[in-house]
Amino acid sequence: MTLTFRHYFLLALMTFTLALSGRMSLPPLDRDEPRYMEASEQMLLSGNYVDVRFQDKPRYLQPAGIYWLESSVAATAQKIFGPSVLRKTWPYRVPSLIAASLAVPLTAWIGSVLFNGLTGLCAAGLLMVSTLFVAESRMATIDTVLLLDILTVQAALLRAFRDRESDRTTSIQTALLYWAACGVGLMLKGPVVLIPAFGTPLTFWLSERAIKSDNARTGLFKRMRPAWGWLLMLAVVIPWCVAIQVVSHGQFFSKAVGHNFLGKIGHGQESHGLFPGYHLLVFAIAFWPGSFFAALALPAIWKNRLTPQVRFLLSWIVPHWLVFELIATKLPHYVLPTYPAIAILTAAALVFWPQITVGRLGKYLLGFYGTVWGILGIAFCLAGSVLVFTLEHRVIAQELIALGGSLPLMVLAIWFIFKKARRNALICVMGAAILTHAGLFLAVIPNLQTIRLAPRVAELFQAVQPCADSTLISTSYSEPSLVFLAGPNTQLLGAAPAAQYLSGHKECSLVLVDRKDEAAFRKALEQTGTELTEYGRIKGLNYSNGHHLDLGLFAPR
Repeated sequence: MTLTFRHYFLLALMTFTLALSGRMSLPPLDRDEPRYMEASEQMLLSGNYVDVRFQDKPRYLQPAGIYWLESSVAATAQKIFGPSVLRKTWPYRVPSLIAASLAVPLTAWIGSVLFNGLTGLCAAGLLMVSTLFVAESRMATIDTVLLLDILTVQAALLRAFRDRESDRTTSIQTALLYWAACGVGLMLKGPVVLIPAFGTPLTFWLSERAIKSDNARTGLFKRMRPAWGWLLMLAVVIPWCVAIQVVSHGQFFSKAVGHNFLGKIGHGQESHGLFPGYHLLVFAIAFWPGSFFAALALPAIWKNRLTPQVRFLLSWIVPHWLVFELIATKLPHYVLPTYPAIAILTAAALVFWPQITVGRLGKYLLGFYGTVWGILGIAFCLAGSVLVFTLEHRVIAQELIALGGSLPLMVLAIWFIFKKARRNALICVMGAAILTHAGLFLAVIPNLQTIRLAPRVAELFQAVQPCADSTLISTSYSEPSLVFLAGPNTQLLGAAPAAQYLSGHKECSLVLVDRKDEAAFRKALEQTGTELTEYGRIKGLNYSNGHHLDLGLFAPR
């Protein structure tokens, strides 16, 4: 089977359509996403496209590339829909949507080149429905865009790999694509892109030396014209680097590289310090529903480990995975760039290689992993209905429809696995995943009012604000989503500073206080002689820290 432009277009369209579900009704997801959104909006409003800021604080975590993309889309949306669109979430999520829609067909192309068209299609499907990819493709964060950039780097290396196998000279255009993608990756996430960009050809070369291949002397990296290519990479990023160095007086590089990048290696940041093996452990959830099929593929991958195609994919996976298993700070999305390669190997074991019989120990291990996978699958199908009933004490018909479709498919997939009909099982479980995601994003999340604190507070604040540009002062709820929805003037202060600020800005300010902090706030306010009028209360759960809040919105009188 040969894939044509029509296949790639339909894959992109399918990914785009599936990723649209619930996108506009999904609130900003604390804590990272609203920080990206707010910083991008402030970049647009201030016209300062060099110095990234969240409110009045510099956001020196990574270069400005993702903020340029998000603010550009927001600027276009503003021209079409007016200024109010800047308070909406969807414009800032467009880069992730486009990146996801391109990453899936690009995965299919790589799989079809290395194996065949059916392998490419299967790999694209595995990536498209995987839990982590589905989540990241809906958020205005950097990870889906970075995934597309790394896929582009790997596509260029694959062209060099094919040229080498056919004894052809790699074109300058391929080298230009490779180095330009490296430069864009530096603008997105700094040196992270160099791990797969340099690690893949290095590991591939070492593997050839290990098996004493005749092609070991003609490495992939040498085909990329490194003598001058690195100049193109630096040309992409150097202008902004010089500008931010001047504007920040050197603070950007000391914080972004010294603290954020290098600091993650030695110790866990923001309570994300976890043990080596963490990414392997969460793989069952993050790559679901493909995780069990990836485990089933291991014997075939091992048997074919010396073939050039498998060594290329393993050279893509291994250095990236090892780096992020060894550093102290760990988050699931750190290994997302390896998922296309894992999907391709998994697909090859399903449709390209014959099934391999494993020994007794292998059967026990796969049986245990399959049991975990099956439990997770059933839990995913039930999760939406359970969440709505637990948090809102209600039943939603749309979610029951999704459950009614996904749960039988999940059970059928388990039955097919027992019958050793792996392809049929994959088709069923992919259908279950699509229905589950649709139910979650279209029916469940929009109706979880208990955890939608920031949207509800912002709605009340905008309904009663005394001025067009009023300020919300929050003493008890300080999530970034509140800043994005209520505006960059939002003040996140303790009880005493909030009372002081309110007394000096009575005309256009309202204050948000949790009931447990209200006594301390009123005591601090007594010293200023200011009295309060309550406009309403919002009760709910702050899912970022698990605290139940009873927030009152007050205005001075």
